[in-house]
Amino acid sequence: QVQLVESGGGLVQAGGSLRLSCAASGRTFSRYAMGWFRQAPGKEREFVATISWSASRTYHADSVKGRFTISRDNAKNTVDLQMNSLKPEDTAIYYCAAGGWGTTTTSYDYWGQGTQVTVSS
Repeated sequence: QVQLVESGGGLVQAGGSLRLSCAASGRTFSRYAMGWFRQAPGKEREFVATISWSASRTYHADSVKGRFTISRDNAKNTVDLQMNSLKPEDTAIYYCAAGGWGTTTTSYDYWGQGTQVTVSS
């Protein structure tokens, strides 16, 4: 069992940066791939980025490639999402997830409650 708590969301102007963090409880954190997803009002939850259990592999959605970077620290049980050059279309609730490697919600077994990111133009 893994419990996930996101933090770091907020209001930022376009072009700004935010760093999201996800803290995981449970001794098996390092066994899971971790992902970030987001959901804007009226839209489906969409994949943002994923990182393998060892951090040897990462994959980012085309919409955020070059602007966002996922990372993890297994010693601290955390996974972060550094978001730079933010755009108004990045506005969404951002969710942390733990599970298998993948870009779909069904690849992940555990989810956090989400943190709101709002980018003003």
